[in-house]
Amino acid sequence: MNTNQVSYKYQKIRDIQIFYREAGNPLNETIILLHGFPTSSHMYRRVLDELSDNYHLIAPDYPGFGESDFPSADEFEYSFDTIAKLIDELLESLKITSYTLMIQDYGAPIGYRIATAHPERVRALIVQNGNAYEEGLSAGFDATKKLWQDRTPENEQPIYAMFSLEGIKWQYTHGAKNPEHINPDNWNLDYLKISRPGNHQAQLNLIYDYRNNVKLYPTWQKYLRDNQPPLLVTWGKNDPFFPEAGAKAYLNDVKQVDYHIYDTGHFALEEEGHNIIANIRDFMQKLKNN
Repeated sequence: MNTNQVSYKYQKIRDIQIFYREAGNPLNETIILLHGFPTSSHMYRRVLDELSDNYHLIAPDYPGFGESDFPSADEFEYSFDTIAKLIDELLESLKITSYTLMIQDYGAPIGYRIATAHPERVRALIVQNGNAYEEGLSAGFDATKKLWQDRTPENEQPIYAMFSLEGIKWQYTHGAKNPEHINPDNWNLDYLKISRPGNHQAQLNLIYDYRNNVKLYPTWQKYLRDNQPPLLVTWGKNDPFFPEAGAKAYLNDVKQVDYHIYDTGHFALEEEGHNIIANIRDFMQKLKNN
């Protein structure tokens, strides 16, 4: 069996089929790749392909995203607490109890819940536009903050723009040095999934629940200060949601940070994947040597 080849698997967790991509030899160091909104484990396809020679990689899709089950928002609680517990249980079921977490966007609140529940299991953190600081929330969150204060149809309406094909494409191309280098399959696949009947409601529930992530920022910052996990920051500085201030804030809490800022947008892997993968390889090698 070629363990470098990516496998596409499902695991049933609490009656929900969780899809995940796996590559690399399980005897090697494990990296858990946690995706953002509105995408899926698809965003890590290049990382899986290129790092599987030396590392064991797992990239799950959350419920309602990618190839995982999409339970109705009437029957399933779309919250970061619930999703983090499901992904934690997925790792338990796969008997993975030591790992590095790579977190981007929604992957940050999910990853930090797992890390604070099991600090002894987390070998290191790789943060790519994954925010844990209020200074890392840009004016791009203004409409969302109104929704947090009062969830009315009027305040929900501006959020729907994020679910349109143009809105999703914008999240990939805004701030990119050369948008022509970004594969349109990204936004077309995401749009297909987010346009399923009922998915807008699930996504609105998560966006509304994001306010609870902000309340947990002090807890996650304390986790960083107390545990001092080895930390790699790779950040697209033109992110319309999470500006570079969110990256710099990590330097206040973690003493040793491998810090890289790139002139690109929210999905930095799309344009700077070659460099970020090289950063990860160097970082993981240093971790192994220490």
